[in-house]
Amino acid sequence: MKRIQFTIVIVLLTGISLFFNHLKAQQMSTSNSELNSKEKSIITISSFTTQGKLTELKTAFNTGLEAGLTINEIKEMLVYSYAYCGFPRSIRGLQTFMEVVEERKTKGIEDNSGVEASPIADEKTKYERGKKILEELSGTPQPDKLSEYSAFAPAIDTFLKEHLFADIFERDVLTFKQRELVTISIIAGIGDADPMLQSHLELIKCRVVS
Repeated sequence: MKRIQFTIVIVLLTGISLFFNHLKAQQMSTSNSELNSKEKSIITISSFTTQGKLTELKTAFNTGLEAGLTINEIKEMLVYSYAYCGFPRSIRGLQTFMEVVEERKTKGIEDNSGVEASPIADEKTKYERGKKILEELSGTPQPDKLSEYSAFAPAIDTFLKEHLFADIFERDVLTFKQRELVTISIIAGIGDADPMLQSHLELIKCRVVS
């Protein structure tokens, strides 16, 4: 099953690459036309984190650092991933990454730590900030009246907007596009979450978040 899930992620990576190549043909900017090596590493790291494949994850971490991902970017990916694949996978990923960083230090490799997350200066409530970010991502206003699962369990709407989109998504270590690549990779790896996967695929394809 896990081999099938990883295959889905690889196919997904290929599909996104083909989509961006199509945009290039339409005279979109080169930066948006294809996945670069850092973005490919984001997908691989996120997939192996979700599956708990720690040996493969070590290799992916090394590849990602060599591709230019900073230590803080990878840490942020792993922290962010808990919202989609849970604390156990996220923490095991962080522990494995700590091992890789220490191993590289013993070899005399000094990796770039990168920037820390900036303080949030917005005085709006977390719910308002999360709602705004969700609107930016989707390109559509968020309704004031809850519907479907949000109306059925309003607490999940609050948690999504205040925690996922304000507490976590608002942090600036990763771009929106990078976070969406993490999200898509994790959801594809989890499996049986097609509606959510499709919505995020549409988001990154139609909005081409940056």
